[in-house]
Amino acid sequence: MTHQDGVTDAEPGQYDRLLKGNARRIFSEPDSAKRLVALTELWAPDGELIESEGVVTGYEAISDNVGKLLAMLPPGTVFAPQGDAAGHHGVGRLRWRGVAADGAPGPVSGTDFAVIEGGLITKLYVILDPMA
Repeated sequence: MTHQDGVTDAEPGQYDRLLKGNARRIFSEPDSAKRLVALTELWAPDGELIESEGVVTGYEAISDNVGKLLAMLPPGTVFAPQGDAAGHHGVGRLRWRGVAADGAPGPVSGTDFAVIEGGLITKLYVILDPMA
């Protein structure tokens, strides 16, 4: 859909597919080879992962960053979407929560904001919720 301002919006369901896929197939994936395959399907090659600690660019750097994150969390932790993604004008949002292997709430939750161009994530801003 092209808006009055000339911006082409993502296809219906694209925000949900990309952001939930990112949470499940990249951030919840302990196997780096599977994570890299998912990155090539969901992210632009020069995509940027932007967190409070810094910015990493490209498939390998993003995969390494996620691997380090998963190594710091209890084994089996996954990032579960909390509802559907929403978005417009190429910017999408998804709330998520870390969930331990036993189903208990994990130690982290937050919101991802993604810039989507050409059907791929080009920038992902990870905003963590304040710790209780």
